[in-house]
Amino acid sequence: MTLRQGVIVGAGGVARLAHVPAYTHDAQIASRLRVVGAVDSRQPAPELGGLPVYASLSAAAATGPIDFVDICTPTATHRALVLDALARGLHVFCEKPVAVNAPEARELAAAARAANRVLFPCHQYRQNPAWIALRGLLDAGAIGRWHLAEFHVYRAEADRGAIAGGVPWRGRKENSLGGVLLDHGTHLLYLLLDVAGMPDAMLAHLTSLGHSSYDVEDTAHLLIDYGQRTATLTLTWAGQERENRIRFIGDEGMVEWVGGLLRLVRRDGRTETTDFSTQLEKREYAGWMSRILGDFADAIDRGESEASLMEIERVATLLDAASRSSAEGRRVTFG
Repeated sequence: MTLRQGVIVGAGGVARLAHVPAYTHDAQIASRLRVVGAVDSRQPAPELGGLPVYASLSAAAATGPIDFVDICTPTATHRALVLDALARGLHVFCEKPVAVNAPEARELAAAARAANRVLFPCHQYRQNPAWIALRGLLDAGAIGRWHLAEFHVYRAEADRGAIAGGVPWRGRKENSLGGVLLDHGTHLLYLLLDVAGMPDAMLAHLTSLGHSSYDVEDTAHLLIDYGQRTATLTLTWAGQERENRIRFIGDEGMVEWVGGLLRLVRRDGRTETTDFSTQLEKREYAGWMSRILGDFADAIDRGESEASLMEIERVATLLDAASRSSAEGRRVTFG
């Protein structure tokens, strides 16, 4: 098994709390992917888990051979950093969203193919054990054919990361390129794509309800049409408390995930509840990230990037369609 060395680009909260621990959480991952440094242009550079921190990727590469980069910077920097890494012949693992529209996704895909390198999105929520169990119930036909999916995410503000005061970077368009849609919405869209594929059409409304200091939307409503089934997404940073809720309704019952509880309600009234609270604690996040890093390592070993490139483009297509639908006040169709 080949051990590949890499550097993390960006020494903020997501790198410190999720990515760095993931590389050592699982012995098999540690034997395949090793982070030997970090890149952060801020001066003085923030400390990152005892790793040497360099001012540039060129400075990091000058210290020894590297095979991949793990990009943990704000969204507005992703395109340039991905293109630079691929031009250097490096594989890329990138925080979401990798791209925010289809032309950008296709540009990055072309660069990855030309370099013969893997570009892989950090879509770690599909490793969430409650989601894995929920999807298993759908795949097994536990609720029959589902016809309505509802996704709800409530937060009081945008995640602050490592910034204690002022406007968080996710609330500034120059850093984030967009608000709650690009942040939480990206996760929900790739989960929906996993179980339903590309939709027929979408109607979206993006607005600001509670944060006048943000220059991006803090609330998004999406109505996603599949013809014989529908999905609705409600995302807000203007809530009063933190809450996540996912519900699928079918002709044979309902499955609902709220907080740490997954509940299956069958048509005959029988109810089954599974408590995932312990498995969803923050200390478990490194395990989720390790599993997706294993998928990244597998893709490198196989030399196979097409599935991840298609996923990046499909997510970017939906993100862009939602923005256009809201701006133009119309339904956007696909295909």
